[in-house]
Amino acid sequence: MAYVANGERVDGSWELNILVTDLQVERTLRVVGDEHIGGVMVKLVQALDIALDWSDHALWWPEKNKWLLRSRSTLDQYNVQADARLQFTPMHKNLKVQVPDLQVLELRVNFSIKCFAAVVETCKELGVRHPEELSFQRKWDKDDLKRVAKEVHKRKKRGDPDQMGPLSANGTHHSSQGSLDDKLSPFPSRSPVGPSPNSTLMRPGSSPQILSSSISGYSTFNGGNNTLSPGSMHSLSFEGIMESYLANSPPVPSKEAFQYLHRPKNFAEKARVNCAWLDSSSSLMEQGIRENDFIMLKFKFFNFYDLNPKYDAIRINQIYEQAKWSLISEEVDCTEEEMMVFAALQLQVQVQSGLPQPDLDNSLNNHLNQSEDDEIDAALNDLQESLAGTDVSGHGDITHIPELCDFVKFFKPKKLTLKAYKLYYAVFKDTFISFYRNKEETQGPPVIGRIDIRGCEAQPDINLSSRKYGLKLFVPEPEGMSEILLRFDTEDQYCRWMAACKLASKGKTMADSSYQTEVQALQSFLGMQHTSVSSPTSPHTPNSPHNSTHSTPSQVDIQPEDFVASRFFKKIKSKILVTRIQEANNNVQEMSLVEAKLAYIKAWQSLSEYGITYFRIKMSNGKKEELLGVASNRLIRMDLNSGDSLQTWRYNTLQSWHVNWEVENVVLDFDNHKVTFASMECSCKIIHEFIGGYIFLSMRSQDKNQALNEEQFHKLTGGWHE
Repeated sequence: MAYVANGERVDGSWELNILVTDLQVERTLRVVGDEHIGGVMVKLVQALDIALDWSDHALWWPEKNKWLLRSRSTLDQYNVQADARLQFTPMHKNLKVQVPDLQVLELRVNFSIKCFAAVVETCKELGVRHPEELSFQRKWDKDDLKRVAKEVHKRKKRGDPDQMGPLSANGTHHSSQGSLDDKLSPFPSRSPVGPSPNSTLMRPGSSPQILSSSISGYSTFNGGNNTLSPGSMHSLSFEGIMESYLANSPPVPSKEAFQYLHRPKNFAEKARVNCAWLDSSSSLMEQGIRENDFIMLKFKFFNFYDLNPKYDAIRINQIYEQAKWSLISEEVDCTEEEMMVFAALQLQVQVQSGLPQPDLDNSLNNHLNQSEDDEIDAALNDLQESLAGTDVSGHGDITHIPELCDFVKFFKPKKLTLKAYKLYYAVFKDTFISFYRNKEETQGPPVIGRIDIRGCEAQPDINLSSRKYGLKLFVPEPEGMSEILLRFDTEDQYCRWMAACKLASKGKTMADSSYQTEVQALQSFLGMQHTSVSSPTSPHTPNSPHNSTHSTPSQVDIQPEDFVASRFFKKIKSKILVTRIQEANNNVQEMSLVEAKLAYIKAWQSLSEYGITYFRIKMSNGKKEELLGVASNRLIRMDLNSGDSLQTWRYNTLQSWHVNWEVENVVLDFDNHKVTFASMECSCKIIHEFIGGYIFLSMRSQDKNQALNEEQFHKLTGGWHE
């Protein structure tokens, strides 16, 4: 044992300063390097000598931006020395969370666990199934979007106290962004009489009312038509109240909603918004999120699994709301005819939300039974096709391969060439399209050539008012994507060929059981775009089974700017828009509330730009910036200005993917080649996470009771980054 000159014993101990954020007091403990984190916390609580529940507290190291959560690890293992200043702070903190329908919820969220786990806990609290499809996103203002995204990300992640404002009662910093959101928000985030100490569910409205009762620690603020009386609160469960608020959202004027929505003007702005996604592998605290900050909970991965009306009322509504605002804010583009269909379905949802839904259980049961019947029929069809050789042409020969044969107008754009279509006889067989001069020459070699549709991009090119039925094919070639335009005479031709191209792009043929389903979906969507001949104000017949639950659109105050994107609102007069929306509603006015929402989601999924998340990148051998589109089944290299497809890679050909952290490049190994690129605005971890996330979602089995494998998710999305 060693001694110093004055006779004091040297035991290797030193002083450690810890700030207790709840009490705003600091304690100095004498510790040794091999002392465990759990022992340090016990010693601190004993030194405080205050009878409180400290079970939710942990040590946070601000300078290193990390939690000290492993209670059995020592101070030496964490490299904590005498100059370290730690905080003893709650792991659960209040957070303003905006859900897709733009409502703001004040929730207590765990700031110490990985963001993915925090999303899982939040979705469980809100009653949203399949939380792996959602994630948290920062709220960036317009100034943030004008800066280089990487600089904004680093500034927010640092959590500089000078930039973040004064300490709160719990010892964390209030964000100046949060106060700005309070001033701008059309959805009041707190009661006029002061903040609620517990989790708080807010509702939109100009004059919020505070209810005198609370359930499970939630005080509910309500404005508008869905007001609950204080007395009724005692008879309702918390789950019922949460579902009533989140499963049926009140209409929000677009002028108020636009301050929360990004309205991108080009593909570069669409890409910049996606830099705000949080890292699923790091905690909220480690990413600069602080108590009472404002963040958004949104659907991140557009691969929705098992949308069941019986269990997913909240989830279906929130997907519908995110789809609605993505179209109104022009985040996703659509044609004028398609916009009228979406507006008509939105009107139907608005009409039905104010009416009772009779026999809802029976209709849901019928929907579920129909889904089960469809699955059984699909299985039987597969079996029948394998045994009897049935095909789309109706042949019974087992050796016959399904095919499409039609006269098709063909055009391949070239520079400085006028658009001149030529008529050819086309044969679509397997995943190939062959072009001939006439039907008699089909036994010989194709005149134009043979096109392999596998890996292609098929986009609609239709205009119903001018009877234009066409599609654009972007076919992969060694030098990039080759554009081919096909034009058809009838709507039925278009639906059959488009469905075949969609399947062929995934490597499937028309023998697949999903072919007829895809054709019917296209026909149904186009059918809704046709103007109904009946008057929008025509009364229902007395014998109509929906007579008691239908309201005519003319009885609803239609503000066109709340139903259509601004580019349509600017070029079409309001009265004409209202009339067109009412006329389009005639095609969908028999739909119930849930049916209208599901139809909206399905129509949204049929758009060519649906489910594509954009990022600005530069290829390893490239000289200019390009656009990378990440979809549920493929990656698309695109032109940054026009958005035209240059190259497509399918996930089923992807062997491995990782991040080279030394140069911050994403490396993708495909069957025959390797692709390397750098992210120009956001962390390459975000892009890697999207790729791994979609592959994780594709691995979900048909077992509806499967458990969420968080470890597998992080293995696929982590980017080999510790």
